[in-house]
Amino acid sequence: MWKGRFTENTAQAVQKFTQSLDLDWALASYDIEGSVAHARMLGSEGLIPPEEARRIEDGLNRIREEIASGTLVPTQELEDVHMNIESRLIELLGPTGARLHTGRSRNDQVAVTMRLFLRDRLRHIASGMEALLSVLLERAARHMDVIVPGFTHLQQAQPISMGHYWMAHFAAFSRDCERLLFALGSLRECPLGAGALAGSTLPLNREMTAKALGFASPTRNSLDTVAQRDYMADYHSFAVTFATHCSRLAEDFVIYSSREFGWLLLPDAFCTGSSMMPQKKNPDVLELLRGKTGQILGHFLDLLVTLKGLPLTYDRDLQEDKRGLQASLRTVEEMLAVLVPLLSAVEVDGEKAAEGMNDGFLLATDVAEYLVAKGVPFRQAHGMVGGLVKECLARKKGLFDLTGEEWKELLPEAGEDLFPLLSLRSAVERRRTYGGTAFDQVAKQIEDGKAFLENFRESFKR
Repeated sequence: MWKGRFTENTAQAVQKFTQSLDLDWALASYDIEGSVAHARMLGSEGLIPPEEARRIEDGLNRIREEIASGTLVPTQELEDVHMNIESRLIELLGPTGARLHTGRSRNDQVAVTMRLFLRDRLRHIASGMEALLSVLLERAARHMDVIVPGFTHLQQAQPISMGHYWMAHFAAFSRDCERLLFALGSLRECPLGAGALAGSTLPLNREMTAKALGFASPTRNSLDTVAQRDYMADYHSFAVTFATHCSRLAEDFVIYSSREFGWLLLPDAFCTGSSMMPQKKNPDVLELLRGKTGQILGHFLDLLVTLKGLPLTYDRDLQEDKRGLQASLRTVEEMLAVLVPLLSAVEVDGEKAAEGMNDGFLLATDVAEYLVAKGVPFRQAHGMVGGLVKECLARKKGLFDLTGEEWKELLPEAGEDLFPLLSLRSAVERRRTYGGTAFDQVAKQIEDGKAFLENFRESFKR
């Protein structure tokens, strides 16, 4: 395509080094979609005869079928998917096929192909996120009345509803959904017509191609159009945060399902065994969710490092933006494909969880707040209850083990009205601050979550 300027053919080593077919042959259907819209616009505006525009469209549809059937095999000499398709079109139509590139550069051609591809994949991921949110809501409702320990510093802190725990992850993943919608929104402009960098001297109808391809409008600056990869960075930003949330959830599950904790029950179908130790049940899926998070972070860093030193407008470095993007997309889709059914099969052993809280020390804050309600300043109450816990440890007793006489000895301010409060269920029920773990608050979170899910579903299907 550039032989007119050069006196030598491209060296085979250069052809091999610069080809991108391993990255972009999968984009063929999206390239054809963009080319059909471009051909229709050229015919409509009289830039090529309408009959030739129709022949080009028919030829592109034939090439689409050849690619789907495997009869069209790309060649490395033609460098990328775009030139392979155009070369085949010229084989089929002769000079008519050569008219397709009128008013178009590979720069804006690649840009629209990538946006069409990414838009399709993000909508698929959005369906997976919808399923993820749905299963979290179902788990929250199922386990709302189950009480488990909540942790800070991986030390037991206060009792919580397991439904509250599930809704914590729902909140995190719902923010990911908002980031995903933002990434989809960054694809709303159509690059076709930007040309190599400065637009075209031909009267292209950019609004027509934008509308035909489902974009809200054409891009606003041709230089920025071919240079920017913000829309990819927006996807990677979603992917990194989503993967991080998956990794934190996986870490929780690895810990809570261990023998030392044992109250979270993983389905056998999502675990593996040991080649040597017959008793083992390994949480390999969860560990791989953690491990793949680093890959997704690496792909984002790869893009940012590539972009940070590039002058306007197009530079060949940008060819490599597809490699990390496609790998990240695959990984996110794989993570969703395994995470949703895994969560739907996880169970919670409430009795086992309660055994781990049978010393009652998780209620120390409740005792301090009881004193606060009696007029004791909080810092003073905190010190008094800290001393109570210290004495319990010395006597090798828990709060639940203290007799009435011992309560009067160790905390004279404690009245008979304290004792009904000293239960895990009471501790959870009374945390009714907005967003707290009380059962009625968790029920409200679930209802709000259902409304969010419905809005999200409508948003990404527009």
